[in-house]
Amino acid sequence: MKLWLKRLIPGIGGLSVIWLLGSLASGQTAAPAKPQLAEEAFKNIQVLKGIPVDDFMGTMGIMSAALGFDCSECHTGAGTDRVDWAADTQRKVIARRMVTMVTTINKDNFTGRQMVTCWSCHRGRDKPAVTPTMDIVYGTPSLEADDVFPQAPGQPTADQILDKYIQAVGGAQRVAGLTSYVAKGTSVGFGGFGGGGQVQIFAKAPDQRTTLIEFKDAPDRGDSIRTFNGRAGWIKTPLAVLKEYQISGGDLDGFRLDAHLAFPGQIKQILKNWRVSLPTTIEDLPGPSSQTSQQPELALASHDVQVVQGDRPNGVVATLYFDNKSGLLLRELRYSRSPIGRVPTQIDYADYRDVKGIKIPHRLTFAWLDGRDSIELKDVQVNVPIPDSRFGTPEQAKGQ
Repeated sequence: MKLWLKRLIPGIGGLSVIWLLGSLASGQTAAPAKPQLAEEAFKNIQVLKGIPVDDFMGTMGIMSAALGFDCSECHTGAGTDRVDWAADTQRKVIARRMVTMVTTINKDNFTGRQMVTCWSCHRGRDKPAVTPTMDIVYGTPSLEADDVFPQAPGQPTADQILDKYIQAVGGAQRVAGLTSYVAKGTSVGFGGFGGGGQVQIFAKAPDQRTTLIEFKDAPDRGDSIRTFNGRAGWIKTPLAVLKEYQISGGDLDGFRLDAHLAFPGQIKQILKNWRVSLPTTIEDLPGPSSQTSQQPELALASHDVQVVQGDRPNGVVATLYFDNKSGLLLRELRYSRSPIGRVPTQIDYADYRDVKGIKIPHRLTFAWLDGRDSIELKDVQVNVPIPDSRFGTPEQAKGQ
């Protein structure tokens, strides 16, 4: 069964296995003044202490993807009103041993570098494959690009690709004049929960951005909100046990990168150590039928792209994919750190339309290890005033 199908457990939603090594400490949903650590938000944390709560969430996402598990396969009563997150099931005990094992392997053999992760062996199954199969030996190999790559010989420079992108979206002078925008549209959330959502995106240069999704036809579902004010960020997630928290780990720099990318004129300054890989072809990101069936006009397509990668100061790596013909940005794939491997987040951009001389994508697919939002923008207004409160806590972002 596909991973996204196995995750659709009533009452849990996208954050399917965030409790594999712990459980929620009651009464801790307000955004804290200091970084909230995993052991402060969850009970029974034993091997993942000392990491921010958003990095803990990402770690659980890696485990979910690596094993193809959801909450119910590790936690007693998950998906019911009698769940016992704190109970030490056999699989939770094994998971702790596996985390310790992987850490030890990397420490003893690779000077602490993350060369081995859960995904290295499991790749979507609970028990690692140990024997080669003939269809793989004699069939077409599955070629997966490395997360981090070196500069490829004979390729254009990163500056040339980025300059082509800036020209494609309107030219340096026009994009330099873009200081803010407000966008409205619709979204179909992961699993189709709540039907279509009403989307608002607020962005202010150089690095403030908020995505607000309200499900007015399903008020019990709760809102989906991601905010970043240039210094701090928050996440509010519907149908999850930990519904709201302040980010302070890898997600924080990821949100900062997303906010910077909203303004193309500063793209050359947002990453360091630029490098260009070989051209390749990418496919549009597929989704579950519960999501794609509500957007029948969308058809998956392939794109020939040029690939550029750069680094952030705290270990975040970002890969940008630009259409080979138009020069437009089609995909951002960023990786943040976790104790057991890199956590991927992918944003696909499509349907670029001219808004006062600047091409702005009107279709966005935001995908992370525990969900996928498919957003269609209907109205975009540029260089409009936006109060700073729109980039504050989720409550402030809603204007409450």
